Amino acid sequence: MTDVVRTTANPDEALELLIEGNKRFLSGEAQDIPADPKLRLELAKAQAPMAAYLSCSDSRVSPELLFGRGLGELFIVRNAGNTIDTVALGSIEFAVGPLGVPLVVVMGHQSCGAVAAAISVVQDNTIFPGSIGRMIEPIIPSVLKSDGSDEDALLENSIRANVSRQVQMLRNATDPILREPQDAGTLKVVGAYYNFNTGEVDFFDRP
Repeated sequence: MTDVVRTTANPDEALELLIEGNKRFLSGEAQDIPADPKLRLELAKAQAPMAAYLSCSDSRVSPELLFGRGLGELFIVRNAGNTIDTVALGSIEFAVGPLGVPLVVVMGHQSCGAVAAAISVVQDNTIFPGSIGRMIEPIIPSVLKSDGSDEDALLENSIRANVSRQVQMLRNATDPILREPQDAGTLKVVGAYYNFNTGEVDFFDRP
């Protein structure tokens, strides 16, 4: 394992860097993202990401592009529906523990297909082939607690509820690796929603 160099950003500073990066993305401003050989060689020795990011596997969702961040800055975990399974949780714990990230972000997005599939299971008892059904099972509780005036509203509310459910799981974690830094104020867990139409990331669930 390579040496670890911990980031110097605190949780609020890391979040502000993401917010500012998204503003540049929205404005169409050219992003200055270093990716030269010197940086690559430096990162081969150690990494110090400023945030761990749990997002959907959707091809239209790329955290580095949305926030103008480069190599070594975001520790990204992705799966369809941005849910916390064993792999995602272990990856986040590694980012918080050994790597010392001060910020964990769980981000859902507009028109999430995994959440739409969970709604279909609830409303129509749809059965999906292979492992798809088991993959979306963790989303179903968020669908059951959501409502909406129409299908679009139900989908958006379920997406946000799913994000908040994953966030609460991390905030209420009993293992010291996540609990202690939150109690000490050196770690924050926030929830976000990405709007395809506007390009804006709304950090709507903050501690």
